Amino acid sequence: MKTYRVETTVSNDGTLTIEALPFQDGDKVEVIVRSGEERQQRHEHYPLRGQPIRYAGPFESVDENEWSALK
Repeated sequence: MKTYRVETTVSNDGTLTIEALPFQDGDKVEVIVRSGEERQQRHEHYPLRGQPIRYAGPFESVDENEWSALK
């Protein structure tokens, strides 16, 4: 199954026009229309995505009692 993604805007009369699709004449396709707002809401599920990572003392030794694999 080929997937083709395009972002467009609904016109004043409530229609969408998608031109130059990469499919052959007569191909059966499935059309799903989603709001662009959903994309922003999905990003809110991961509030730390894109935030910098900071390691405190990355080269310090680790206490052997802290390793769960040794227990």
